[in-house]
Amino acid sequence: MNEIEDQPELEAAEAPEAAAAPAHDLERLSRLVEALLLAADQPLSLDALVKLLAPDAPIGRRELRLALERLEQRLADSAAELREVASGWRIQVKADYAEVVARLWQEKPPKLTRALLETLALICYRQPITRGEIEEIRGVAVSPNILKTLIERGWIREVGVRETPGRPSLFGTAPQLLDDLGLRSLDQLPSLPEIKDMEQLEAALSRLAGQPLEIAVADSESEEPAPVIETDPPADVTIH
Repeated sequence: MNEIEDQPELEAAEAPEAAAAPAHDLERLSRLVEALLLAADQPLSLDALVKLLAPDAPIGRRELRLALERLEQRLADSAAELREVASGWRIQVKADYAEVVARLWQEKPPKLTRALLETLALICYRQPITRGEIEEIRGVAVSPNILKTLIERGWIREVGVRETPGRPSLFGTAPQLLDDLGLRSLDQLPSLPEIKDMEQLEAALSRLAGQPLEIAVADSESEEPAPVIETDPPADVTIH
């Protein structure tokens, strides 16, 4: 009789230890995620993390998000942080230490001209947009090198064509731009009414990037006034 009465007490004593097991697994999972993010040379999406971790221990997306939360809490008091960007998750140096870390690289970052920033801003806020529409708004011709530079950096891409004579290309932002600025989506950009001039845009982008952007006074190639463009009626757009 005593043995039967003691059984519930035994089960109660074992319960806390059983409940602690998932927490231990979650901590190990968070460290596995940390190892992957530290070794990866680019952000990793949830699907990529699930695929990489599945051979050892099949996990669900909810469990993986809990592990990411645990990792974020563990990094809170360190010089690094967990950041979700457009392409996925990554571990990066906090903005407070960016200036010191930048000393590791002797060469200066390439300068961004005002013309390039203006073009990039128009694409960010008015996409999809054609080169002709950019020239109409800015009042000057867009240097081919500007679009080429933005495409080579992976900041913009051709997203389709406008169904008008000549079928001009439509440009939009690329995920790499959001990754470089540490953003998940374009919704995190400053709202357009807040931008009064290019100095404000420069400051806003610098805060997002976590480091100052070097702005040249003018393009290396002089810009010419853009030809007058008659406004076309609304036309169909073909998106790739």
